[in-house]
Amino acid sequence: MATTLRPKDAATLVLIKNSGAVPEVLLGQRHGGHAFMPNRYVFPGGRVDPSDSRVVPATSLTQDVARRLEKNCSPARARALAVAAVRETYEETGLMLAGEMPAGALTSRHRAWSDFAKQGVGPALANLDYICRAITPPGRPRRFHARFFMANAIHVQGQIKGSGELLDIGWVPLEEAAKLPIPSVTGLVLKEVISLISNPPPRTKSRPTPVYQRRYGQDTIRRE
Repeated sequence: MATTLRPKDAATLVLIKNSGAVPEVLLGQRHGGHAFMPNRYVFPGGRVDPSDSRVVPATSLTQDVARRLEKNCSPARARALAVAAVRETYEETGLMLAGEMPAGALTSRHRAWSDFAKQGVGPALANLDYICRAITPPGRPRRFHARFFMANAIHVQGQIKGSGELLDIGWVPLEEAAKLPIPSVTGLVLKEVISLISNPPPRTKSRPTPVYQRRYGQDTIRRE
């Protein structure tokens, strides 16, 4: 009997640019040699690293985002997931979602956080919104329990530069992104992002969070 892989915690960041005529989203193409979703266009993201739990952020998650994340994980894990989204985005695209930090505040020796420290900045978690979460179905070569975050590109610094993990990184008009070869979950997230931009939820009221998962052989969407 084949062993069912346990999903690994992962985080993804959907960056939105509103400076042009239409909103744009940052996407990159996964290398063809990847076992997981080769050649597909995705948002930057990846697995949580141990260093993500040790880094002190420049700003904390907003109360609403933290509350919704903590429905299925501890406060410490919620923060690590958000930090991972910032780190992975920097590693894969060269863009930093960052804010000023006191000297010496970043103690991790991880290369990405060393780069942040050199510039005197840390992850700016207050600029993150929490969109949804998704669990890779059983039977895939890799399985992730991914949380998807969103942020406005006005809060990032740096220039786009690939690390080899993502190819053809660039800004794509939001309505055209679904026409690219994307994973099904990316399409679902894009629909949620478009909905949030078109009909912004009230800041004074917490909203339910979509959860994408396959249960009993059926793809399901529920809200928590």
